[in-house]
Amino acid sequence: MKIIKDKVSKLSFVALLVTLTAAMFYTPTASAHGEKSQAAFMRMRTIHWYDLDWSKDEVAINETMTISGKFHVFAGWPETVDKPETSFLNIGIPGPVFIRQGSWIGGQLVPRSVSLELGDTYEFKVLLKARRPGDWHVHTMMNVEGGGPIIGPGKWVTITGSMGEFVNPIVTLTGETINLEDYALDNIYFWHALWYSIGLAWLVFWVRRPLFIPRNIAVMDGKANTLISGTDRKVGVAFALGTVVIVAASMGSTNDKYPVTTPLQAGLMRGIKSMDIPAPTVTVKVEDATYRVPGRAMQMTLTITNNGDAAVQLGEFNTASVRFLDAEVYEDESGYPDDILAEEGLTVSDNSPLAPGETRTVEVTASDAAWEVYRLADLIYDPDSRFAGLLFFFDEEGNRQMVTVDAPLIPSFI
Repeated sequence: MKIIKDKVSKLSFVALLVTLTAAMFYTPTASAHGEKSQAAFMRMRTIHWYDLDWSKDEVAINETMTISGKFHVFAGWPETVDKPETSFLNIGIPGPVFIRQGSWIGGQLVPRSVSLELGDTYEFKVLLKARRPGDWHVHTMMNVEGGGPIIGPGKWVTITGSMGEFVNPIVTLTGETINLEDYALDNIYFWHALWYSIGLAWLVFWVRRPLFIPRNIAVMDGKANTLISGTDRKVGVAFALGTVVIVAASMGSTNDKYPVTTPLQAGLMRGIKSMDIPAPTVTVKVEDATYRVPGRAMQMTLTITNNGDAAVQLGEFNTASVRFLDAEVYEDESGYPDDILAEEGLTVSDNSPLAPGETRTVEVTASDAAWEVYRLADLIYDPDSRFAGLLFFFDEEGNRQMVTVDAPLIPSFI
């Protein structure tokens, strides 16, 4: 009986070992991002992306697509995040599945960092070329120095074809056409192999003798000077001199082979043109705002005044890239990602047309599972529990006005 138990125990141990080993070798492909883990206040009170358009949902290798739209730099930028004085328009993708062929803000090419002004709104466009097949989550993103990446909405895009077909030809300053995808690849392999071999030789030289415990004993006994021999010093000097000679010789050879070069451009572009948006004729005052935890809904009491010449209705509330719509006022036909589009998520206690000169206090509710799925409800646990977003008002002719809101948010657990 004991023998049987021992065999069972051994088999169980082997099975456990095989399972753990298999789990170590299981590495699923990362195809989306951790935007849900980014702090809710950061997504709500920094960059507001809207009117986004992904030109294609499916693209073949070597074909291009564009992501375009607008972003508003929120005036109530949080104090805990560095201001966007040095920012870089980027695209959040899981690795180099696309290459960026160009980025524009305000119609100006922006190959490097730019300075953005709080309270301004900018148009942008990014041109992408498909490189690796698969289904990829493609986000807008703004990298802010000191603030990190601020991720915008993402949409699934399918790339078809074979990666072996991808080419990235460019014309150099000397008129030569090269393919950046495999340019000087043999040279890259050579230098990696060379330095790896040198590093490995250095390690082998030192690990051929007892290491940690004997050396520690020698140090404790005051014999540290005996650990380094004359041969050790000679070998160390040889490695150092050899490294200097290799670097100097290779640098001279490279300068001779490529006499015409330009440094990487790392300057800051200022004076980027923002959009000339007329001041809204609608004013909004947030009387109070609560987040109802059981109902996954945010409720706002708004006092709205129409100072314009046409009646308006509230049609959309946009916060942290999640859009809540009143379907009776506005229907989205842009193909916006379904998981962050609540087509009937906005309700207004009285959303009849607000006449010119009229003031009305209404209860507005933005409800959808996205509050929990995208962890926006975490805002109520933040030390500075405030929400922010964009309200869009529409008149009978479809004209739109944008109004920003920013106010404290109080949780409700009943």
